[in-house]
Amino acid sequence: MTVDLSNSEWKLMDRLWEQSPRTITELTASMREETGWSKNTIITMLSRLEAKGAVRHEEGLRAKQYFPAVDREEAALAETENLLSKVYGGNLGLMVSNLVESRGLTEADIAELSAILEKAGGDRA
Repeated sequence: MTVDLSNSEWKLMDRLWEQSPRTITELTASMREETGWSKNTIITMLSRLEAKGAVRHEEGLRAKQYFPAVDREEAALAETENLLSKVYGGNLGLMVSNLVESRGLTEADIAELSAILEKAGGDRA
């Protein structure tokens, strides 16, 4: 399943990925300092996320319990593929080149990329 999340939705999903289930009251309290969001804002965002299939809820004893319906890795992969397609026209080399030019690479970055490329090349053998 591909889920397209806004920046605000990512913040809310991060809280659910950190710990779930959570109630609306718990989410509001945990996000108030960082975002200033009201209970109504949280309710609206949870409704949108449920419509997108990113969140589900179960009826609790006193309040609805909200859970992520997608894994963080699944959402991150969809976001990466969307960025690659939208911004770079699917050109992975251009994306990597822009990242290298804009921020440079540490030795650790180079080692990690080398290992990834070696693994990818090994898969074709």
